[in-house]
Amino acid sequence: MNKYCFALDLKDDPELIQAYDEWHQQVWPEIITSIKDAGIANLEIYRYANRLMMLMEVDERYSAERKAAMDAANEKVQEWETLMWKYQQALPGVKPGDKWVMMNKIFEL
Repeated sequence: MNKYCFALDLKDDPELIQAYDEWHQQVWPEIITSIKDAGIANLEIYRYANRLMMLMEVDERYSAERKAAMDAANEKVQEWETLMWKYQQALPGVKPGDKWVMMNKIFEL
């Protein structure tokens, strides 16, 4: 099983951050299904202040390209992504349109 780590920022507004946290206590079932159908076995999001880190463990079915194509074809995922972008902002220095940015692993024990 492969593991990936991504980063993204939230808008630095306490009310928006609280709302984002609340949305993630009630993620829509269609979003959970789309995650699992893409070959993602485990997904965790951590937050410190307005910085997010997402850890994904994936099986052999997962590829970033396949997941992107599945998401693009899923109206409910697109609705969720549009809603979440109200709270999110790209990390400094990323290409326009990029959201979650894959982090490079530099150490493992």
